[in-house]
Parts: sequence; structure tokens; C-alpha cells
Amino acid sequence: MGQTKVVENKVAADTQRASSTYVPTLQRTAGQAPPIAANGGLSYMSFDRDGDGGTRKALEDALALIAKGEGQRVADMVHNAPPGAPIETKWGLGFRKYDECMGHMRRNNLIEAPEGGFALPLPYTVFERHTYSVVPSNAIWRDPSRPEVAALLRKNEQNNKRRDLWFPQVMRDAHRIGEHYPGLSPASAECMDRLGVSLAHLESRCSNFYDSAEVERVFYPEIEKLLLEFFPDATDALVYNHDVFDKDYTGDRTEYQDKKNPGVNARYATLVHNDLNDNSGRVRCRELLTRNLRNFGREQHYTEAEADRKMSRRFVSINLAKPMETVEQFPFVLCAWPSFADQPYITNYRIYDDRVGETTRFTYRPEHEWYWFPQQKVNEVSMLKCYDSVTDGSVSRWSFHTACIDPTAPADARNRRNCVVRAFVFF
Repeated sequence: MGQTKVVENKVAADTQRASSTYVPTLQRTAGQAPPIAANGGLSYMSFDRDGDGGTRKALEDALALIAKGEGQRVADMVHNAPPGAPIETKWGLGFRKYDECMGHMRRNNLIEAPEGGFALPLPYTVFERHTYSVVPSNAIWRDPSRPEVAALLRKNEQNNKRRDLWFPQVMRDAHRIGEHYPGLSPASAECMDRLGVSLAHLESRCSNFYDSAEVERVFYPEIEKLLLEFFPDATDALVYNHDVFDKDYTGDRTEYQDKKNPGVNARYATLVHNDLNDNSGRVRCRELLTRNLRNFGREQHYTEAEADRKMSRRFVSINLAKPMETVEQFPFVLCAWPSFADQPYITNYRIYDDRVGETTRFTYRPEHEWYWFPQQKVNEVSMLKCYDSVTDGSVSRWSFHTACIDPTAPADARNRRNCVVRAFVFF
């Protein structure tokens, strides 16, 4: 029996067993390779036990994968490589450190960047297997009866980061997208549908992005209005949460989920990744519509049937990043869909106490087409697609992204301070 048939049978059986549990259908983009994932790509929602969202099964699978030792071997290979020496992979030469990769690029004059761009190292995973990450709030970290399990998972968390290498890439000026794609404006819905990235402009009235209540009261409606104007065919937009990034912030950074306060992030996400995938795009949307799960925005009160009807039409997930001041260092950078449309994504399962989120990682390809917005201004909002329900290949499904070190910035350049909001747009 084929993989797809096994998955379909499993979904049907589990849906009959627990009709209240939403299990997304397994979706594949036309022309894209199957995802690198557990259980044939099946959502862990299908393994729900008494409302746990499949978390127990995910922990069992994580420990079984750790026991196989393959991830440890890859981490050890990276760790034990000679200092400063490149590591040969099937995708090309990778480096353990940014400076080592940059030195190699400069010595060998590897990449010639177009006007407005620059060459730089970017970090990719070299572990072409699905992975698991247990979030800090999970009760397993505080369970006194399972210290040995927590120790194994903690070591696995460390190994997740030790299986990344730096590879040479080139950054293109996103304002010049029309030079690479004649007639295409970066500030258009067409650009989002073709490349998965775009640019919008907003003069926000939000005066304090560190005040989560003000962000939700002022900035969320502004972004929803922006999205409805940007996508003329859209019927509804929902901003549901946000993150503030400021490496140099000296105030209270604490996250308070109950108070809908995300805190302030000191670390920029520096691994090539995407926030959602085929499963989690649908699950996250359903959670918001029917349960308001981790929703900081307008409350939603859809029945299961109403959510079915709404999600039967096209919907997309968009991340939007607005600077609080001109970005000088650690810019937010985005990769265009056509350059990786046939590449399988690698699923990373984020295990909570009540759900299993799915994010994605990607291995390096020299042909990846990266963009940045040089000196991004406070009224420039960079946009990236994290999920699109259209699977026929006619539009981009997602973009992957990261933060990078701008090697052209002066030594005293200020670190990025921005607010990133997440939204669903319905058509």
C-alpha cells in the first residue's frame, strides 16, 4: 500500500474515533518533492489522545529518533571537523563559523553581488531528517519524575543547533525586483503570489511597540486594513499575534501569554526556516477560528461547520515586519519561491503541552534567490508568505527567511528593532 493511501486510511480512522479533533488533509504542492517528515507527513493531530493534540506520541517519536543516534553522529561530525576547515557536504562546502565562511568567500572571490546587494554566509541545517524541539513552557522540563527524559531532550535541543553550517549566498536589493522580473513591482500582490515576498508602506500611529496593549489596539487594525487594501480580492484579514525584536533592550523581556504580552526577543532567528507548512498552516488557522488559541487579536467565534466553509476557500498566512527605526544591522531577509519550489522542506516539530506545531527548515542550494530591503525605513513593511492554501503550483506557497549579518554595515551600526505581526488573509 502506498504512503498516501496509508495516510488517508489513518486520517479516516482517527477522524471517526475523535470527530472533535481537527485533522488536516495531507497536502502537496504540484511539482514539489514530498516533505521530509514523520509518519509520512501526517499531522500529529491524528494521534490525539484525550485532547493532547498528539503531544504524547510526538514525545515518544522524538525519544525514538534520538535513540537511533543519527542526529548525534551528524552533530559530532560538525563538532569534530578541523578548526577553520570547510566541511564537505553534498550541497557544497559549509563552515562552522560565519567568519570562516566569509574568509573563504573573500579569498576565493566566490560571488559577485549585483548592485544594491552583497555576498555573505547564511546558516542552513545539514541534517536532512525531521527534527523535534520541546518548547520551554512544556511541563516535561519541570517534571521531577522524568529527569532522564529531560536530559535527553535538552541534549537534543543543543544538537539541533550543532547541525547547522554557514554557506555562501548573495543578497539582492528587493527594491530592484523589477530588474530581475521585468514589470514586477515589489509593492504588489502579484509579487507576493509569484515570489512569496513583497513590500508595503504604512505610516503607523502606534507610538510604543513595547506596549503590547497599544500594539494590539492600534497596530493590529492598521495591518488588517493594509492587507485588505494590498489584496483587493480579500474578504477578511486577521492579525493574531506579534513579536518585538530588540537585542539591546534593557527593560523587562518576560513573555506573559495570559496577558497577551509576547515580551521582547533578544535573539534574531538566524537559521534558514519557515514558520508554517502544509499541516500547520491549516491547523493554526482552525485553532484561531474555532478556539481563539493564542490569539492576541479580534476574538473569533466560528463553529466547526463555519470554519470548514471559510477554509474551503483560499486563505494565506502572512508575516509583516515593521522597523521602529531605520534598520542598520541584522536585517530580515527573504527567499523567493521560484528558487526552491521543487525542494522538499524538512519538518521541525515544536512540542507544546496541548499541540504540536510544525515549522520547516531547508538545506542549502546555491541557486536560492535571496532579497533584503537595504536600510529599511520605519514606513516600509516587508512581507513574506508563510502558507497558501492553493496547491496547484499557480502561486507561491511560502517563502523561507532568516536574519543575517550585513557585512557592509559600519562596526557601530545599531541592531535591528522591529515588530513582526502574523496574520491570515481570507479570499
